[in-house]
Amino acid sequence: MKKRQFLKQTALLASSVTIMPSVLWGAGSHEGKKLRTAHIGIGGMGGEDLRDIASHPMVEVVALCDVDANNLRAGLALHPKAKSYKDYRIMLQEMKNDIDAVIVSTPDHTHAPASMMAMNMNKPVYCQKPLTHHVSEARAMRKLAEDKNLVTQMGIQVHSFYDYKLATLLIQSGIIGKVSQVHAWSPKNWGYDGPIPKGADPVPETLDWNLWLGTAADRVYQEGIYHPGNWRKLVDFGCGTLGDMGVHIFDTPYNALALDVPKTITNNCRPPNGFGFPENNHVIYEFPGTEYTTEEFKWTWYDGPGAPMEHEDLKLPMVAKLPEPQPQQENDNTSMADKISLETKITQEGKLPDQGAMFVGEKGRLLLPHFMELPKKIVDGKYVDISAEIEAVEKANNMGKPIRDYASEGPKHYHQFVDACLGKGETTAPFSYAARLTETILLGVIAGRFPGETLHWDNETAKFTETKANAFLEAPYREF
Repeated sequence: MKKRQFLKQTALLASSVTIMPSVLWGAGSHEGKKLRTAHIGIGGMGGEDLRDIASHPMVEVVALCDVDANNLRAGLALHPKAKSYKDYRIMLQEMKNDIDAVIVSTPDHTHAPASMMAMNMNKPVYCQKPLTHHVSEARAMRKLAEDKNLVTQMGIQVHSFYDYKLATLLIQSGIIGKVSQVHAWSPKNWGYDGPIPKGADPVPETLDWNLWLGTAADRVYQEGIYHPGNWRKLVDFGCGTLGDMGVHIFDTPYNALALDVPKTITNNCRPPNGFGFPENNHVIYEFPGTEYTTEEFKWTWYDGPGAPMEHEDLKLPMVAKLPEPQPQQENDNTSMADKISLETKITQEGKLPDQGAMFVGEKGRLLLPHFMELPKKIVDGKYVDISAEIEAVEKANNMGKPIRDYASEGPKHYHQFVDACLGKGETTAPFSYAARLTETILLGVIAGRFPGETLHWDNETAKFTETKANAFLEAPYREF
């Protein structure tokens, strides 16, 4: 089934009832009423999404959907009054008059089908990252959300964390001048370079395999290969490390520099095998310049074991390795001061954070670890004290001080979505933003199909100059 046919069918299903537009939900007669939420996918990250959405005092969880009965059982233990389903299509149809917002926390390949059906019913949607599995879906979701003026949010919760907001404001204040390059990296390995697994295993009684596959191509079930945890590695279901950690780590530089989609993309990786993503990717993007960048701007992404590659822009200042003071021996005539002086001549290079990004600007570099660490400025091979700049930004933007606790910081992004649905404020990662960020990510994923070849992207037509690459902008939807 073509994607367009699927989306048309879900739109027809949604049109069978008149529903109040979400932008009006928080006003008038709904004042003081709780937001009734439905959750699609409640295992793994979906369980965290359920917990943090439900932690808002104005939320009532009314429906839970998961293809795995074990996940449903766990969700119902927390929300026994919620109705349960294993097919999101049935849930949305049966409960369309009793749902105010929908949370989509499935594997990547189901993000767009489920979200589009909900949005066609005029429901606000919170969808996990990356927003979609295909570029065409990202464009469609952005357009539908904007046409219907819906409250939306992509699940990149660190977007609302202090250090990322601080780095955005520092870059836009000109702390390192116009930025010419960004290097970003993650050593995580959501790839698979091994042989394609053979054989089939019995489907667990608790799992509806047909519904798990959804619109994706039919495959036999193999234990430990797809559900519950390894689907990110596989081209039919996930988007690799780039589509997982890349979204988080790209987010702040992408937002801070006000980037749009890239002009060219090159992925240096192993040849495609049609099954799993490469375990190592080295992706180079070239973007149109913005007010915060130089005219020519380049972005380099590294992932997989050993990432990042060595690069001059990633060298950190040399730091002294101070020894622990040791008591002098009676026959030792060397003073302790002399010993320390000698030992501090042995220096080591500072170690990059495990994951992060480096901005390269006209007036230095800014290192942003991932995550919950302050950004650090480097000029002429030395760290520079930026406490005054940080204090000024904090004061000007009423930021307060950082809270280094994920448990208390994590829900903020979710609560922002709930509040926006209730007519209080706006989201900071709506689909208008999230779709462009996701498109950028997915173009790098597609470039992995053509290792070492530079692809040219036309933002206006949403097509590659290299026509062979356009085949990967979307995929047919299976009837299920």
